[in-house]
Amino acid sequence: MAIKLENVGIAVRDIEAAIAFFTDLGLSVVGRDEVSGEWASTAVGLDGNHAKIARLQTPDGQGRLELFEYIHPDAIEPTPTLPNEIGMHRVAFSVDDIDAALEIAAKHGCHPLRGVANYENIYKLTYLRGPSDIIVMLAQDLTRN
Repeated sequence: MAIKLENVGIAVRDIEAAIAFFTDLGLSVVGRDEVSGEWASTAVGLDGNHAKIARLQTPDGQGRLELFEYIHPDAIEPTPTLPNEIGMHRVAFSVDDIDAALEIAAKHGCHPLRGVANYENIYKLTYLRGPSDIIVMLAQDLTRN
């Protein structure tokens, strides 16, 4: 059986703010939609499911996010996820310049949880809270020039 990862789906409070954050980091919007109806309720398992959706892609075309903002039913506010909690808790991106990426993130009010780490002069990396408290990892490969 062949299998391929299509995207990572993330529910957000404000789809426009999330789109702005991720597109400023370099992703591009490849589709937008509003979904509802019986098929959407059946697929997702929520009666009356109605959501705004945006599909984003990394410049290399390999990584994709699907952001969705629920119109109905109301979104449920979680406690912000911690890095050591079980379950999905972050989305990670390789960047050419972590300092430039952090400047972009800061324009959206997003800053490293603690700082930028240097892993054995191979990677500079950090976790930050993006829109809707999504944990975003940024990593710069120091072995590439």
